[in-house]
Amino acid sequence: MELLSKQLGPATPDDAAVLARMSRDYIERALEWRWRREQILRMIRHPDAVVLCARCTTKLETTIGGFGIMQYGLEHAHLNLLAVRPALRRHRLATDILTWLEETADVAGASRIDLEVRMRNTGARAFYRARRYEEIEFVPRYYSGVETAVRLRKILR
Repeated sequence: MELLSKQLGPATPDDAAVLARMSRDYIERALEWRWRREQILRMIRHPDAVVLCARCTTKLETTIGGFGIMQYGLEHAHLNLLAVRPALRRHRLATDILTWLEETADVAGASRIDLEVRMRNTGARAFYRARRYEEIEFVPRYYSGVETAVRLRKILR
């Protein structure tokens, strides 16, 4: 699909249902659906979180092509979700979203960013490793009590 334009910006409450479906379909597939509309809304309203959307225009439509959710603590940040619509992958959306969130974490004073991905998601693991995230541990049954996660960490300073 040809991407004509993309714009990063904060999610609005009206975006929550779309983001929840994207989480269900692209991140939580075959697992218990945890990131529903209410949880996304909670993150949109949370003072120590950012829900960032990539609004994309193609020849066919304008849509949310991808999004990321990051929570910020006093010393570190945690990337909760990062998803891109399959038809819009390979347009640097994930890279742009992650870069924006990393820069925000740095400005907020975080010294590191942590995240988890499914162990068998080799594409995501390679994506994060290419961006200087290190795999630090395996967490058995992290996802819905059935699937192992790989915890990754990036040191910012």
